[in-house]
Amino acid sequence: MKKYLIIVSLVFLIGLSFSGMLWAQAKGNPPVITASFAVEKGYYGYIWKIYIEAEDPDGDMSRIAVQVDQLGYGYYPTDWTILKPPYRGKFRGYLQWNTFSSRAPYLREWTNITLKVSILDKAGNESNEVVFPFEFVSGAPPKVRLPAPFNQEGLPRLGYIHIDLFDPTLMGADAQRDH
Repeated sequence: MKKYLIIVSLVFLIGLSFSGMLWAQAKGNPPVITASFAVEKGYYGYIWKIYIEAEDPDGDMSRIAVQVDQLGYGYYPTDWTILKPPYRGKFRGYLQWNTFSSRAPYLREWTNITLKVSILDKAGNESNEVVFPFEFVSGAPPKVRLPAPFNQEGLPRLGYIHIDLFDPTLMGADAQRDH
């Protein structure tokens, strides 16, 4: 009986490994973020635009993943933007984040966050990741001239980022984080 269980287990594991290899080979090509840009400073409540250009040889990009890490707080749950059909093969546009948060009346001067963006296709392939640092400072940021290829009129808004930031200095010692 023991030999039988060992043989069945080995056959199952070999079959599982083989099917995993076939699945990995059938996934296709991952999307590629070819250009990106965002300003690095702004006041609390600033409308932050994250510019991205991407392409996918398979034409099946499906969603954009955005993850935020806040110094003194940690990571927030990933925010997803579903791509509309015209943007599944190639796109150039921006994500918009209205940085005012319903969970924080304000964020302290020099609060730092890091925003990471990647794109996934329908098969689950993930693109390269681009990283955008941002610091909250008072006063209006200087007018920024967008670099190529984002310096043209009419770039589409791909979606909104829905992440509500916390001010970790206002959280009590026994406050629970929502994630």
